[in-house]
Amino acid sequence: MKATTSRRTYLREAALMLVLARLAVRLMPMSRILKWADRPPRRIRRFTCDERAWVAWAIDSAAAKPWIAAPCLPQALAAHAMLRRRGIASRVCLGVAGVPDQIMAHAWVEVGEDRIIGGAGAEAFTRLAAFGGPC
Repeated sequence: MKATTSRRTYLREAALMLVLARLAVRLMPMSRILKWADRPPRRIRRFTCDERAWVAWAIDSAAAKPWIAAPCLPQALAAHAMLRRRGIASRVCLGVAGVPDQIMAHAWVEVGEDRIIGGAGAEAFTRLAAFGGPC
């Protein structure tokens, strides 16, 4: 498959997954969403560095579009779904940070020790929960 065709395929899938994740966050109870996120992939594949990079790029690119404008939780859920579909074990992590007079929350995706989605600001957050099992 050509690189441009592969890019388009990943972008289409990322856009669809982001829309579905945003709808799920709005319409479904969080317990059901997190129960889904906690399931392991059906099969585990090794040596998938290229696919991890493609998924991260596609989610970042699609989430930046103004018509999607997905916050961190739908991005993390969409990336987790795309990675799981490819047999890559990942974790959706939820964390909080205390700033004077407010509490901020953040979601990110980890594969092993690497933060794939939402990792840039995750250092400031204390992890409360991780869904998806060990990687």
